[in-house]
Amino acid sequence: MPLKEPQSMDECVYMTNRTIGENGSVRCWVFREKCTCGKGSMGKPVDEKTGKVKTRAKEYACSECGRSVEKDVYEDSLTANVSYTCDKCGNSGELQLPFKRKKVKRFDEEKGKNETVDALMFECGKCKEKIYVTRKMK
Repeated sequence: MPLKEPQSMDECVYMTNRTIGENGSVRCWVFREKCTCGKGSMGKPVDEKTGKVKTRAKEYACSECGRSVEKDVYEDSLTANVSYTCDKCGNSGELQLPFKRKKVKRFDEEKGKNETVDALMFECGKCKEKIYVTRKMK
């Protein structure tokens, strides 16, 4: 069964489209969940004065009823949808996995040393190569 693609960014909590290696690519998106009130969807709270979303907020709030949930608890309950092409074997696939980032060590070419980053990790369905979707770092 093919994964449901988002129509706009307003439907998503997180979305990224990355190239991995020479021939690989990963597209990952996480849909917002509906609130328990059944009317609105959970998202970052909006500032009343400016009307802009509070991007650094530590909670998610319902757009209709105002119910709020802590950021860590809400994000751990979400499901990530992943569409990928493996760089090693060229296999394309789709899968769903829990939206839980894990600490992973990787080599940073710019700095020339190993570093620990947060990443979603999954394996290629054909060759079992580990594929990481790392958090964007500045």
